[in-house]
Amino acid sequence: KASLEDYEETVKKAKEAWKVWADIPAPKRGEIVRQIGDALRQKIKVLGSLVSLEMGKIYVEGVGEVQEYVDVCDYAVGLSRMIGGPILPSERPGHALIEQWNPVGLVGIITAFNFPVAVYGWNSAIAMICGNACLWKGAPTTSLISVAVTKIIAKVLEDNKLPGAICSLVCGGVDIGTAMARDERMDLLSFTGSTKVGKQVALMVQERFGRSLLELGGNNAIIVFEDADLNLVIPSALFAAVGTAGQRCTTARRLFLHESIHDEVVAKLAKAYAQVRVGDPWDSDTLYGPLHTKEAVKMFLDAVEQAKQQGGSVVYGGKVINRPGNYVEPTIVTGLPHNAPIVHTETFAPILYVLKFKEEEEVFAWNNEVKQGLSSSIFTKDLGRIFRWLGPKGSDCGIVNVNIPTSGAEIGGAFGGEKHTGGGRESGSDSWKLYMRRST
Repeated sequence: KASLEDYEETVKKAKEAWKVWADIPAPKRGEIVRQIGDALRQKIKVLGSLVSLEMGKIYVEGVGEVQEYVDVCDYAVGLSRMIGGPILPSERPGHALIEQWNPVGLVGIITAFNFPVAVYGWNSAIAMICGNACLWKGAPTTSLISVAVTKIIAKVLEDNKLPGAICSLVCGGVDIGTAMARDERMDLLSFTGSTKVGKQVALMVQERFGRSLLELGGNNAIIVFEDADLNLVIPSALFAAVGTAGQRCTTARRLFLHESIHDEVVAKLAKAYAQVRVGDPWDSDTLYGPLHTKEAVKMFLDAVEQAKQQGGSVVYGGKVINRPGNYVEPTIVTGLPHNAPIVHTETFAPILYVLKFKEEEEVFAWNNEVKQGLSSSIFTKDLGRIFRWLGPKGSDCGIVNVNIPTSGAEIGGAFGGEKHTGGGRESGSDSWKLYMRRST
């Protein structure tokens, strides 16, 4: 753990390093980011193992997460030659009206335990080609992977005779996070974590008129209509609800089933849940590993208890698994109303609330009635319904899926959500603008 003195020294070094980095032409910065992607590629298996060891997700997901960083490096390389602003017609004779984009300076990046590599990658690769230096604070419970990734990046920078401090790291807890939020030298603070902490961060940053990029909670729904292909629905719902043991911000937590297919889907889903291979995350046969902490196990048990008290029936799971580690059973709960308090609570655990609906209009409203607005999905073959879902009265989420699960994202599209999810966007599309300031 770093002290506040360490933090102070690091910020100064990062600010100095930025002066060097900002002078390098953007395509050359892209070349450095390409080399970072290649260096991560060479170590992808060992880094994936380390993610699995520290976080608890299965090995293939750990490797997949490092792959996302590699992919976003590739994306950023191309972007480094494409960032531009328009030259607009000036109303004054003999004048030019130009929009130029400049780096903000130092980007603070606070990431969460559940994606200890990918989220930093989304931010740092784009921030770097924009001409920013980065200061990373990973989760205190995944500090080894933060150190490993930073050492790999620093070597690439130093091999190119650039200061390693362009991508600095400070391991620490709340004290470091608070210092970053309050520090006027952080020209942008990108925060990924819970809505509760995100709100505190946003207020601290706003108080100094700083810029923040927030990636917070999700209470994501899958809606299945009577015409859906159930061969797609069952594996999709399973993957979205059980993947990473329910610890993704894009995890499916609510499954709305049309009343005509409710019982059939619940029966098939429970059967699929029974086939999930639980075990050591390093074992290639394992599909489902432990929760990250003992606190998460307690949150899981509390949520199951509340669901029962509010009228829900546990049709699968609901208990702690009797083996070493923080293992709990993936859980399906039926019989709750759409607006039950527990259904509106994001428990970061593998609990899926299955709810009945009759009409399209009501279920679209139910999708949108929770505070968060991250990811959402419908399963249907009706083209008109698909376009209504994508339109102004459809899903109010940042990520709107059709016939695929809520979890996962593509680096080419902007990732993020609305409302209590924070409104931030990372990775692809025009999210690079968040890491820059516009000069007209």
